[in-house]
Amino acid sequence: MSNIQLSFASGLYDRMQPLYTGEVKPKGVDLRFERIEAPREIFDRMASENAFDLCEMSCSEFISRAVAGDKTFVALPIFPSRSFRHSFIAINKESGIKTPQDLAGKRIGVPLYTMTAAVWIRGHLIHDFNVDLSKVTWLQGSINSPTAHGEPTVMPMFRTISITNNNTGHSLSDLLNHGQLDAIIGTTLPNSMKVNPNIVRLFPNFRDVEKQYFKRTSIFPIMHLIIIKRSTYEKYPFIGKSLFDAFNESKNIALNRMKNLAALRYMLPWLADDLDEIESIFKGDPWPYGELENKLCIDTLVDYMLEQGIIGKRVSTNDLFISVK
Repeated sequence: MSNIQLSFASGLYDRMQPLYTGEVKPKGVDLRFERIEAPREIFDRMASENAFDLCEMSCSEFISRAVAGDKTFVALPIFPSRSFRHSFIAINKESGIKTPQDLAGKRIGVPLYTMTAAVWIRGHLIHDFNVDLSKVTWLQGSINSPTAHGEPTVMPMFRTISITNNNTGHSLSDLLNHGQLDAIIGTTLPNSMKVNPNIVRLFPNFRDVEKQYFKRTSIFPIMHLIIIKRSTYEKYPFIGKSLFDAFNESKNIALNRMKNLAALRYMLPWLADDLDEIESIFKGDPWPYGELENKLCIDTLVDYMLEQGIIGKRVSTNDLFISVK
């Protein structure tokens, strides 16, 4: 029996490279890897036109759809993107912000209120720093261009939140630079930070803050998962385990190559020190795949989404992921 052909869209992360080169091949599958380095493009194309058989997808967007009863996609417990987000809160010091609590009642820019990164950041601020975000005014738009953040398909909210779209003709970065915003949260930093000394990170010691967060919670925030068109999965149910095994193998190859210090694989001069830290903090693997291994992280994200009015009810990890046994 010949292999089935499946199209897959993702960024070319190190953990995906063996799949991209064909070094790793899912059993029974010829994977046509479409490299797209802009995640928002992948999400929007998949949500609007089912453009791929499988792809990386925003966790919050998939969870929102699943809770709303949309069964277009199923998810694999494979997580291409994870990131601590304390370093992605930029403030204008002229707004009088000195502590996280000073964000209360401020005007804050965000690419998309419902995006996974923003959900995590608000969760950190609320639960770890007791920040009252109830009276914040949110302005949505691209951080470094005067445009919208893609063309997302956003499910209805379950709470009334003060959110407006940026139609000023200026980027969020420019608005922060000129004092029309007090802060920005998201997935990148504003360009104005390079030219205005008053635009700084809320947590200048973010690496220490993030390490302490992980040591306290055991959570390395997940941003993206892998989704498959339900019609494809139901036609070829064997692909769940086949893909999971292949993605895991690809990740493990990348991890082992990173640990080979005979010649530095990445342009990180102190990679040896970073690897020592990974070993001591993450026990050698900072990027676990699998439902059980990531249950605490996903459950916390679901709790934050419910608390922030993005979903209307809690959902369990068993209901989010297909079996890969």
